[in-house]
Amino acid sequence: MTRFVLASASPRRIELTRRAGLDCIIDPADIDEDAVKPSSEAAAILSKRKAEAVAPRHPAGTIIIAADTVVVCDRIFLGKPRDEEEAFSTLKTLAGRTHTVLTGVTVLQDGRALTRTEPADVTMRALTDAQIRAYIATGEPMDKAGAYGIQERGALLVERVEGDFYTVMGLPLCLLATMLYGYGVDLLC
Repeated sequence: MTRFVLASASPRRIELTRRAGLDCIIDPADIDEDAVKPSSEAAAILSKRKAEAVAPRHPAGTIIIAADTVVVCDRIFLGKPRDEEEAFSTLKTLAGRTHTVLTGVTVLQDGRALTRTEPADVTMRALTDAQIRAYIATGEPMDKAGAYGIQERGALLVERVEGDFYTVMGLPLCLLATMLYGYGVDLLC
């Protein structure tokens, strides 16, 4: 039986691996995410670093799954807000516009790593300052790239998603299933 490890403490990624039928050991990676310059490759680089950081703690044959998500609007990379004012600024930037979410996924087993990035375009509806502040008051924006969570009340902010919805949540499941198939794991059988 293959052992799976999710190199993340994200409740969303934990939920998504369970939805996919994976019983993962949860072992968050402790890496310096600020050491990677914001870019379109950042999500892939960070996901690979997370997988590599966790791998030495597990026996041979273990499949490590790691992911990272970045949000880009007009070539500006929007990370997790440090405080409520930064969350407000981020949401004000995104309101009424389309932005891109990039989630990098790495699958690693016995030193063999496969890393891919899945994009999705998200159009957020126009929002008043009062609506933005009310959303921030829920606390949802504070641990999420782009300052919103589409799977929670943040869904009320989003008009449309073009691409894999689960990319926006932080773990594109179809991509993950395809990647795992390359390691001899078929999530459908």
